[in-house]
Amino acid sequence: MSEEALRILVVDDDVTFADRLGAALTRRGHEVGVAYDHDGGLRVATTLDPQRAVLDLRMPGPSGLELLGRLREQHEGVQVVVLTGYGSIATAVDAMRLGAVGFLQKPVDTDGILAAFERSDAPTLQPTDPAYAAPSLAKVEWDHIQRALSDCGGNVTKAARLLGMHRRTLQRKLNQYAPRS
Repeated sequence: MSEEALRILVVDDDVTFADRLGAALTRRGHEVGVAYDHDGGLRVATTLDPQRAVLDLRMPGPSGLELLGRLREQHEGVQVVVLTGYGSIATAVDAMRLGAVGFLQKPVDTDGILAAFERSDAPTLQPTDPAYAAPSLAKVEWDHIQRALSDCGGNVTKAARLLGMHRRTLQRKLNQYAPRS
């Protein structure tokens, strides 16, 4: 095991995926434990004492989120990435609240998973321009009209229908100069 080697737990009810991910991580020099359900994950974690874990969200029995909570209680400092084929913002927020450092949509490869762990170690992004000035409503409207007109190949009648306005109203708006901000 190299200096950078980590103890990684992989828990996924897709046996083929879990085994292949475990083999790929092992080839990269990590010590890997693989399990296929919540209870198996806890058993493997007891002997492995993982530093990182890759958990499937939906498994038969208790979910990956429940396993995430248990792992964080029992193994201080473990970093967890949650994988799912059924991603939603709500479940991603739940995973992050429970302490996950990443939430990835399947299919995902080994590089994507390792990158998620690396991103968690990076410093938090700071806004580059705190004095951001929102564009004016007129500018947003102009840009939206131009996009619709472009999508309709320059056909004003089709664009007016797409925008839900009368053709003459659209023509009047187009005859005005573009707003500056």
